[in-house]
This record gives sequence, C-alpha cells and structure tokens, in this order.
Amino acid sequence: MRIVTSQNKTTGDTNLPVMPSAASGEAGLNRYLAEIKKFPVLKPEQEYMLAKRYQEHQDPEAARQLVTSHLRLVAKIAMGYRGYGLPVSELISEGNIGLMQGVKKFEPDRGFRLATYAMWWIKASIQEFILRSWSLVKMGTTAAQKKLFFNLRRMKKNLDAYEDGDLHPDDVAKIAKDLGVSETEVVNMNRRMMLGGDSSLNISLNEEGEGQWQDLLADEGPLQDETVAQAEEARWRHALLAEAMGTLNEREQAILTRRRLIDDPETLEELSQEYGVSRERVRQIEVRAFDKLQKAMQKIAGERRLLAH
Repeated sequence: MRIVTSQNKTTGDTNLPVMPSAASGEAGLNRYLAEIKKFPVLKPEQEYMLAKRYQEHQDPEAARQLVTSHLRLVAKIAMGYRGYGLPVSELISEGNIGLMQGVKKFEPDRGFRLATYAMWWIKASIQEFILRSWSLVKMGTTAAQKKLFFNLRRMKKNLDAYEDGDLHPDDVAKIAKDLGVSETEVVNMNRRMMLGGDSSLNISLNEEGEGQWQDLLADEGPLQDETVAQAEEARWRHALLAEAMGTLNEREQAILTRRRLIDDPETLEELSQEYGVSRERVRQIEVRAFDKLQKAMQKIAGERRLLAH
C-alpha cells in the first residue's frame, strides 16, 4: 500500500488516491473527496474474506480493497480535527497512514468490523501529527495532558465557556475532575491554546464581506452509504445474536438478558432472590452464558461466511 503524505512519507506498494498538497486548496480536496466516494463499502462477509486473505497470504489486492473502502471514514474523522489550524489534506494523509497500520494489525476472527478497530489507529495518527505540529505542546505531554488537549474545546463548549480569557474557577474544577488532571494543568493548557489562536468561523472570506469561512465546512452528518452499511451490519448482528441466544437454556437467556442486554441491568441481589440461589451462583451463570453466547456467535458467523462463498 502506498500513500504519500504531506511529509513525503510512504508506506507499502499499493497505488491509492494521492492526497492534494496544501497548496492545491479547497478544489484539490474536493476532488479527492469525490474520488474516494467511488470505492464501494464492503459487506461484513466481503470484509472478513479480504482480511483473512491479507492476514494469511499478505495479498496486496486484498489490502488495497480494505484500505480504499475505508478512506471515507478517515476523511470524516479528519474533518473533526479542523479546529487546530492545520490543512485538512495533511490530517487526512496522516489518518490514512493510521488506517493502513490498522489493516496490517487487524484480526478478523475476533468478530469486530475493521472500521471499529481501525478508528483507534486513525485518530492516534492524526492526534500525534497535531501534537507534533503545535509548538506550544511540544514538551513531552503525558497521556492525561493529551486527553486534556483534545477534549478541552468540547468541554468548554458544553459549559458555555467559549469567551476569551481564563476559565471560571468552577469550570476549571469540573474539567479537571472529569479528565483526571490538576486544575493548574487545565488553566495552563487553556492559555496555551488561546495563544495558538483559533480564527472565528464567522470571519468574512473577502474584504467585501461576502460569505464566511463556516460556509466552506462540510456536513459532518453520516454519508448515505455509511448509513446503509451500518444499518445492514446492525441487522446482521441482531440476527446473529438472536440465533446464538437459542443455544442457551431458559435461565441462562433470562439472566444474561437482564444483566447485560437491557438499558437498566438488574443487580445480582435481585436475581438471586428471584431464582433462590446465591449472588455468586447468579454471577457464574451469567459468565458461563456470555461465554457460550460468544462461541455460538463465532460459530454461526463462520458457517454463514462459508455458505456465502
């Protein structure tokens, strides 16, 4: 797999859409976004077979299809980091590198979709790039400080604390508690990010005052094909779960459902009183039922993939 990033880094040997340079601007980015929409979204069975081919035989064509089918996911995630003042094309390029790392390490037999697994690699790659690019945070930040850096804007918005200047002490205390950092770290990070200088999205695009920067922002809602793919996967998983539940006895089904499959799970004490057994016995039944359910789902999924091919 081969993607050229803004830092001229390359990886692998498969030709993919080349990201536009920062100089190519909005038009180049729009061309790229239009191009990656041409790649089809994979069905669960297709994704599994391609992932197995790559895992077992290092098939470059399988890897190419896995990567290209998820380029839209990278672009969508990258759009969420536009507020850090870096070119979107560079964010996407870094995210593409994370996607390829995710493809290389993906283990399809674990039962998860590639998008769920690769999302972590994509975000990690983009976040590391942002941290390298922001001179104000190039000081060996800890994991907690990184979490603070990438969550402070969102938390300020939730607290209606977007005005310039230092945060109110109550807001500082809440953010510090929620993110597990000191109040001093919150104050210092907020000051660093203010010095970094975010531009308002309401600034006019030209001297005549025509249009605003926010008019150029893409819709962050899900793409239509993503929505269809997610709905299809949800139906597939629901059918898989329903069939696997049939392998449990009546008590196992009831306890597992009431402990793990409802919005307001019941306590071990409540179930122990109803079934006339100890809380530990209820816990044992729950664990055993969950293990049986997982194995049954894996078996059924494997049988369906064999029938599909």
